[in-house]
Amino acid sequence: MDKANTPIVKRSLFSWVFADNIKLQILLVFIIIFTVFARVLPLEMQKRIVNEAIKLRKIDLLLLYCGVYLAAVVAASGLKYLINIIQTLISQRATAGMRKELYHHILTLPLTFFRRTQPGTVVNALVSELAIPGNFVGMAVAVPLTNVLTLLAFAAYLFWLNSFLAAVSLSIYPLVLFLVPLLQKRVNRLNRKRVDTSRELSSRIAESITGIHEIQGNGAYGIETRRFNGLVDKLYKIRLVWQLYRFGIKTANNFFTSLGPFLVFILGGYLAIKGRLELGALVAFLSAQEKLYNPWKELIEFYQVYQDGSVSYKRTMQYFDTISEYALEPVGREPYELDGSLEIKHVSYVTDDGIKLLDDINLSLNPGEHLALVGFSGSGKSTLALCIGQLYNYTEGNLLLGSKEVSELSKKDLVYNLGFVSQSPFIFDGTLKDNLLYSCLAKINGAGTDEKDALPTLDDMIEVLQQAGIFVDVLRFGLNTVLMHDQHGDLIAMIIRMRDNFQRDFGAELADYVEFFNEDKYLYHSSVVENLTFGAPNLESFADHNLPENKYFLDFLKEADLTRPLLGLGAELSKQTVDILGNLPPDEIFFEQSPIAPDELNAYKELVERLKKNKLHQLSDDDRKKLLKQALRFTPGKHKMVGLPPMLEQLILEGRALFKENISIDYPDAVSFYDISHYIFSETILNNIFFGKTKTTNPQIQEKINQSIIQLLIAEDLLETIVEIGMHFQVGTRGGKLSGGQRQKLAIARAFLKSPKIMIMDEATSALDNKSQARIQNLLDLRWKGRNTLIAVVHRLDIIKNFDKIAVMKAGQIAEMGTYDELIDRKGMLHELVHGKK
Repeated sequence: MDKANTPIVKRSLFSWVFADNIKLQILLVFIIIFTVFARVLPLEMQKRIVNEAIKLRKIDLLLLYCGVYLAAVVAASGLKYLINIIQTLISQRATAGMRKELYHHILTLPLTFFRRTQPGTVVNALVSELAIPGNFVGMAVAVPLTNVLTLLAFAAYLFWLNSFLAAVSLSIYPLVLFLVPLLQKRVNRLNRKRVDTSRELSSRIAESITGIHEIQGNGAYGIETRRFNGLVDKLYKIRLVWQLYRFGIKTANNFFTSLGPFLVFILGGYLAIKGRLELGALVAFLSAQEKLYNPWKELIEFYQVYQDGSVSYKRTMQYFDTISEYALEPVGREPYELDGSLEIKHVSYVTDDGIKLLDDINLSLNPGEHLALVGFSGSGKSTLALCIGQLYNYTEGNLLLGSKEVSELSKKDLVYNLGFVSQSPFIFDGTLKDNLLYSCLAKINGAGTDEKDALPTLDDMIEVLQQAGIFVDVLRFGLNTVLMHDQHGDLIAMIIRMRDNFQRDFGAELADYVEFFNEDKYLYHSSVVENLTFGAPNLESFADHNLPENKYFLDFLKEADLTRPLLGLGAELSKQTVDILGNLPPDEIFFEQSPIAPDELNAYKELVERLKKNKLHQLSDDDRKKLLKQALRFTPGKHKMVGLPPMLEQLILEGRALFKENISIDYPDAVSFYDISHYIFSETILNNIFFGKTKTTNPQIQEKINQSIIQLLIAEDLLETIVEIGMHFQVGTRGGKLSGGQRQKLAIARAFLKSPKIMIMDEATSALDNKSQARIQNLLDLRWKGRNTLIAVVHRLDIIKNFDKIAVMKAGQIAEMGTYDELIDRKGMLHELVHGKK
């Protein structure tokens, strides 16, 4: 069978042994032959040393035989190490190959498979369950061949020394060959249960993590703990018995192989006493008998690895043995360029459980027409859209895109012609730009063209970001970026030049919203430590979070008479935080007005209790450090639960000048002080343009600031540069650093950038505000209608008036279809949905 065209789920475990490894396996065979010879040679040398060198008292023979013995041992050890290297290489190569092929196969499985499969099951299969089969592949040639040849060589040597003694000592091995497979059958049964239960446990963990909001929201800790504990106990019992049987096999093997030396001593000693066996031969016999144990042990362990690997491999492949519903690539042709027309004739869709979700659907669209699918929840709107997009395989009828039957199109055909935006789009971990280009890259890779030549331009990307309404967000990401010392040298120089322009043009207008850095004034929207240092640290030891433990800085605080006032501020912050927030849930929103983080609250509760019994000077060094840390974090404009004493404010301003004076002499390179002619690498691009910090997060004021910044960036020809930096923003796992609306806008921009002939939008604007929804709908009406076909599942009915056709669905059928005005005039279902039932 051609391995290249055979799905991985149909390949046997042994097919991996020689796949891409033939040369290495042949090399192993030659190395193993030399290794076996090197293992047997010391036995003959032992016999000759005793019978010839020692008996005849010849030093030259003793040195010769000992030299050969040593050379053989060294050669055997070196060759064994080389075998292990090649074996490991084959094993890891096979494991990597299995994972790659299985992952690719899993990605092509139908959506119905994933509806019944937990992510944890897939993760466990790819990460854990393929490791043992991979190990077996590496061992498949080296271990049995090495040890079988070694056993045969030792056995032949023993028969050459004394056939009777050899036959008796080797007679125990047939017993082992009978007993081990018997026990292994039970091990295999338990191993299958272990694999299935481990998979179930992984699924339970994945489900709990995915649904953590529901668990915490409902306080269902006990329910989930009981479920998890039940599975853990089940796996514990299975693994316990499984391991006991495995140890039983090893114990039985060790017992029988230990009988060999006993038999040699009894019979060999008797023959030696009677003069029928030379002493050197007896020594060699005992040595060979002892060395028989290791290859025999390795063969038993190999047998167990094979059985475990075989069970794990078969179980995994059986689980994923599902065929993709559609061909991935067109055969013997290029992908079709469809014209955007849609014709559906008598289409029905029945699930595997026999539930009919679509029933006799009929409709048609000309290229460039826009269709809205509306109806009550569960009416089949999204199901129909998914069938058109080849995500569900309709079970009856004909569904034609560009006169081609959808069920006969390859996935690549759909990639070339269709775009899809779901209600809950998935945003992948990586940069915003990675996600924006995701659909385009999929199309380019399918075409086999050079990415650099075929990728959209920066202007194209900025255009779709503006169309989707996420441009300002991306600009903000760029402005909130902290640049590294070795990055964007030209940009840094331009930002420094921009400061004068910004303060001249917008300084007075934004003075109430931006706190500009001024060496002679206290900065209420910066922390105490930032006010003291008034600069950016260049050494890690002078970073803000390390200063409470920096001896130089602590000595400075004493010199500036700041230690005790700051400890007092820290004590007051701790008391107020514990008093006000002590009994509230550990949620970030409650702690916004305190420098104490939610996960630190318990430690500060205990500290406040100690403060009730001790004065500041009586506290331990650790407690004083905690108080100082909170005081240095304190930002008066943000942490409103405690006010900044005027006397302490004046002391900090005086301390600022003293710190600059001292450190400029003692550590001149430790801190870069704020200077309007120098870039501040610890601050964002926005704060560098301001040469200050914003005082508020009010959306209206932020919009006013954004407009000022945009005007300035346009004037300086830097807008595109900042947006490009913003596109490198890391969106987090599942786009966790983006809001729901931002994720939808990014998905829409991704589809717009691809500009497919046919677009499917499944409630794609449901997380957007009214203004954003209206803007995107206007864009679709103005730029897409007549050029690109649109099938939209719509929940909000106030945006459907301009669609060419509206299909109202109920119970899997199209109840009525026509233009908005036609359906409203009929006073049928759409009229009822829009105006309510009267």
